[in-house]
Amino acid sequence: MSGELDRSRRRVLRGVAAGVTAGAIAGCAGRGSDGNGTDGSGTGGSDGSATDDGGGDEDEPVSGGELVYSQQVSPIEFDPIVVNDIYSQQVCSQVFEPLYAYDERTNPVPHLASEEPTVERDGTRYVVELRDGPRFQNGDPVTAEDVKYSLLAPVEEETANAPDVDMIDTIEVVDDRTVQIDLQYGYGPFYTLALTRNVVPESVREEDKDAFNLEDPVGSGPFEFVDWKEGNYVDLEKWDDYWGDPLPHLDRLRFEPVAESTTRVVSLETGQSDVADGITPQTWQTVQSAENMSLQSEPGISYYYIAFNCNEGPTADPQVREAIDYAVSMDQAVSNFVEPAGERNYGPVPLPVADSWDFPVDDWADVPHDRDPDRAAELLADAGVPEDYNFRIIVPPDDLREQIGISVSNGLNEAGYDAEVRRYDWGTFLDAYSTGDEDDYNMYALGWLGGPDPDSYVYNLFYDGQIGATNGTYYENDELMDEIIEARRASDIDERRELYESIIPTLLEDRVHLPSYSLRVSIGVRDYVEDFVAHPRSQYNPRVVSDYNNVWIDQ
Repeated sequence: MSGELDRSRRRVLRGVAAGVTAGAIAGCAGRGSDGNGTDGSGTGGSDGSATDDGGGDEDEPVSGGELVYSQQVSPIEFDPIVVNDIYSQQVCSQVFEPLYAYDERTNPVPHLASEEPTVERDGTRYVVELRDGPRFQNGDPVTAEDVKYSLLAPVEEETANAPDVDMIDTIEVVDDRTVQIDLQYGYGPFYTLALTRNVVPESVREEDKDAFNLEDPVGSGPFEFVDWKEGNYVDLEKWDDYWGDPLPHLDRLRFEPVAESTTRVVSLETGQSDVADGITPQTWQTVQSAENMSLQSEPGISYYYIAFNCNEGPTADPQVREAIDYAVSMDQAVSNFVEPAGERNYGPVPLPVADSWDFPVDDWADVPHDRDPDRAAELLADAGVPEDYNFRIIVPPDDLREQIGISVSNGLNEAGYDAEVRRYDWGTFLDAYSTGDEDDYNMYALGWLGGPDPDSYVYNLFYDGQIGATNGTYYENDELMDEIIEARRASDIDERRELYESIIPTLLEDRVHLPSYSLRVSIGVRDYVEDFVAHPRSQYNPRVVSDYNNVWIDQ
């Protein structure tokens, strides 16, 4: 079964791509400062991977200067209503603000809102009151009308972010600073996923949506948008009239995409950049042992996997999927190619999410088979797979996912079957991976960087309503789909946990995916950059100014 994807589905796919890819055109402009730091040091990660314990307590913060942040991929747009990739979101998080921001972990805390929401009617009504004082960068106050507009627009405009808020029934503006949000049903992660979305000024965006997205986005955040050249840089400047406290120490913030991991580290070593995202296994030791930088590493909110085409071809047969599980040792593949920048993950949610929900991860780890190519060959033959069949595994332009795909193909080769790994550019990959067509793929390698709630992964990656968008498996199981919706709509966390503890083992036993790994958020920081703290959600890095940190450069 194949078909043309409509425009909104294309946007979803593009967002998924940019949100997890490590490949894009490199661009690296010069630093704004001289690049020569003094004897400061960076802040260490939770694993003790930094070279020093920080010198910020001994020195007074210095205001001014520019921080250059090396991203893995160039941002593509800046309107929070439509943005769906992490690298655009990294810029948006400096310019725009939400009702509730994540703290240094992933707990929502009031930001534009004055206090936690009042929840009524068994979790179907949320009343939110705004602070008195937040303003947009054009001087207009942030109002309840702007909040209503920001929450309803993704659905009304059929953007990729619609699933975050499509459970909203109505929003009533009680007064300029109060909104009452009524849901169609109790949605467990509404506070965590929906109310943490950024707020935009309705009047500015409605005047010219294209200009708002690509030329002059206006938010309420501490930095203003100045200029960008796709593939080269995005420039932001401190908003001197920022309503919040504190003001950033930094005057300027520049984002530069540098696709190749070694080049990112070289730019960090030479001072062309001050902070570099996405430290890979190949560059890990270089950053960790360098004298002029430190490595910050936090467990990341991410999930990477091999997915099967359950629609056409041999992999539509569960026995074939089980055979392929026998053909590969995912433990060994992750050990060889991903560690220490990532960790083996046995379930379809990020490791920190599984931990916070107290899921039975030890039971999930018992599901994959030990590698046994002979048993794989027996199952494939018994399933009637022709000896001359050539399995096709498609991967995006990312070295780690390519190596995982190669590990699967090598296992099939040892079982006596041909298998090829095709590495595509993102455009070609996205045109292929969700068609359900055997000629396009039997398996694909992807990842998902969602929110800190299992619904963000289970619904988007497995629910049949997401087929052709974020779900390219075409897996069918009516009873399970009902459970996914039930878990999505339940407001009681214990009830939701019980449902997910039923749903996830079924997905694992049916081998819709072969879960692979969760990446750590791994960031290299020059020693003159002070008070930098890596956030576990990649979308929120660099966290330049917050309730718990305010980055400054010790020049």
